Amino acid sequence: MPTEPGRARIVVMGVSGCGKSSVAALVARQLGLPLIEGDEFHPPSNRERMAQGIALTDGDRAGWLDTLAAELVARPQGAVLTCSALKASYRDRLRAAAPGLQFAWLDLDPAAAEARVAQRSTHFFPSTLVATQFAALEPPLDEPRVLRLDALLAAEELAGRVVQWTRNIPASA
Repeated sequence: MPTEPGRARIVVMGVSGCGKSSVAALVARQLGLPLIEGDEFHPPSNRERMAQGIALTDGDRAGWLDTLAAELVARPQGAVLTCSALKASYRDRLRAAAPGLQFAWLDLDPAAAEARVAQRSTHFFPSTLVATQFAALEPPLDEPRVLRLDALLAAEELAGRVVQWTRNIPASA
């Protein structure tokens, strides 16, 4: 039996610049789900480190991931979360809090990610940190409930594919 789209919990994931926020907002709107913008939950110390060009460590991310997990738990009726979710252990931490969690991975090459991040003028994450995200990335190639998408596609196309996948993915997969 497919997952009810209105009850789905979806993480739109990928490196900085892949389009998580744009795609997640469209998916949330189309499915009638709340949007959880993961960057809004970084503590000031994390934001300051990144703004200074200092990559976050697993320790820096631990409390942030716990907060995001709590946000998912607080929304049993479904939600769309933006989160880089770079490592398998990060994704597993979120899955433990929200069984059946789905991940839409916006896959992007380093040059495109760096170019996109360099064009953002109001975000705290500098393009100099893009390489560190690729160094940390553990692609979710053989993990359950993951949809891999080419992040170079238009946000509307990506959102449409996520919505269609969500409507067709078995609830027990």
